[in-house]
Amino acid sequence: MEIRNLRNVLLREMVPARLASFVLRVSLAAAFFIAGCGAPGEPTPPSPPIPVAVTDLSAHQAGDGVQLIFTLPKKTVTGDRLVAPPAVEIVRGVAKPDGSPDPKSFRVVYTIPGALVENYLSEGHVKFTDPVAPAETRARPGGSLIYVVRARASQKRASANSNAVSVRMFPVPEPIAQVDARVTESAIELSWPAPPPTSGGHPLQGFSGYHIYRGELDAASAQGASTDLSKGKWKSPLDLLASSDQNTYRDTLFDFGKTYAYIVRSVMLVDGNPLESADSAPAIVTPLDTFPPAAPQNLVGAVLPGAAPDSVLVDLSWAINLESDLAGYRVYRSEQPDMRGALLTPDLLLAPAYRDTTVKPGHRYWYSVTAVDRAGNESQPSAAVVVDVAKPSS
Repeated sequence: MEIRNLRNVLLREMVPARLASFVLRVSLAAAFFIAGCGAPGEPTPPSPPIPVAVTDLSAHQAGDGVQLIFTLPKKTVTGDRLVAPPAVEIVRGVAKPDGSPDPKSFRVVYTIPGALVENYLSEGHVKFTDPVAPAETRARPGGSLIYVVRARASQKRASANSNAVSVRMFPVPEPIAQVDARVTESAIELSWPAPPPTSGGHPLQGFSGYHIYRGELDAASAQGASTDLSKGKWKSPLDLLASSDQNTYRDTLFDFGKTYAYIVRSVMLVDGNPLESADSAPAIVTPLDTFPPAAPQNLVGAVLPGAAPDSVLVDLSWAINLESDLAGYRVYRSEQPDMRGALLTPDLLLAPAYRDTTVKPGHRYWYSVTAVDRAGNESQPSAAVVVDVAKPSS
């Protein structure tokens, strides 16, 4: 009886252990099977990001080069946002005599590293000028160059090609070597040499005048931009200011104290379309107002009774100055002819009139007036007026 009970106890203890062991073996086998079905072979690395293709590439001849304009991709082909600006490859080829692209001629002529792309951003677009050797244009005047661009976020794979654009290239005038600027009170006067031959060495034909461009620079960056405008910090970028058929121009729409950069481009007509040369050497000028107002005119003086009994004063008046930057007037008095004398008005007078209440009977006074502008420039004195203050009668 005791032996039967002991056997039953042992069986009760062993069955759960065997069942647990069986369940564990089945679970491990299932896990191995599932893992084997889900990931066969070696793990695959993540695919490199591929930017979307540029779709708005445009181009035009700019001097001896071609300016390309396009929007920089910001997303990948899978819709993910690019974490950094991609590099840009500029691809150039030529057209066959029948106008179709020559596939064998296409090659990458320049690569803009991603870290430098922002240097070419302007108004939300990349603007890059591909220089073309004048000898190449001279060999094929009117020949077409064809461009596409590609964006690359990794070394392994670039985007698809952009839309293709075609540009006909013609010899243009050589850049103007120097632009001189002279500041006057009413204008910044620009002048430059007459146009030289084309950059291809041909006589200049189809010349139609000049385009004058102006931009405003931060004054602190002006010195560095004197030979290379790309080193300047722009307050407002270069924009077409005017056209001229002469090699001079007067800019009357300026403000004293601002720093301006000017460039001039020669213009020639090709098939009725204007074609500009490359930029001239820049002219950078900060016009300062060193021009005093005109001397006041028509100064007159009269002796009038003062406020106190037996007192007198000298009443002065003159014609108003017409300068737009006039700040006020100063009045001087002397007891000697041909001398300016003492300043009676330490604060500028806003109106062309003054009453001198400090005169003494029996004295002769010479008065003069000057005009002062907002820059602090003081005019020459007006013609003096002499006033005799009589002694009171006994």
